[in-house]
Amino acid sequence: MEAMQPEFEDETPINPFDFWQGANFKLKIVKKDGYWNYDKSEFGSVEPLLDDDDALEALWKKEYSLTALTSSDQFKSYEDLERRMNAVLGLKNSSPARSRAVVEQEDDLEEFTQTPTAQERVVEELEQSYARSKSPSLPTISSVDEDEDDALSYFQRLAED
Repeated sequence: MEAMQPEFEDETPINPFDFWQGANFKLKIVKKDGYWNYDKSEFGSVEPLLDDDDALEALWKKEYSLTALTSSDQFKSYEDLERRMNAVLGLKNSSPARSRAVVEQEDDLEEFTQTPTAQERVVEELEQSYARSKSPSLPTISSVDEDEDDALSYFQRLAED
């Protein structure tokens, strides 16, 4: 990037991808602090890629077009992206027209977010356990396994101290 947009005025910008006025990239690997480091890499001097114009043309004709990958039908519309973002962030969608895929994704997300996590279940059990300890007349019912029971008793002792 520095070669294309130099930091200082006395340096001339170059397009390293130009067949005639480009520059080769010199990959320099240095071991620094036990890891490979490429900071010393740089572009060489400005020169044509090949000396023969026919060879340059043959190389140019071998290039593949990227328009199929960068065409507008390969990307979602702004509205679809905005709806998806709003669904992920839990914001209400202001646009009434939604695609079927977006609705399905939102439903899946809503179902996922409403399912209690293990952490939420532990907190709920702790709260119930704490409430039972304050009210001895209630029966103690526990539906957690031994590992979770150990964790609950540990947190309960912390709460009592």
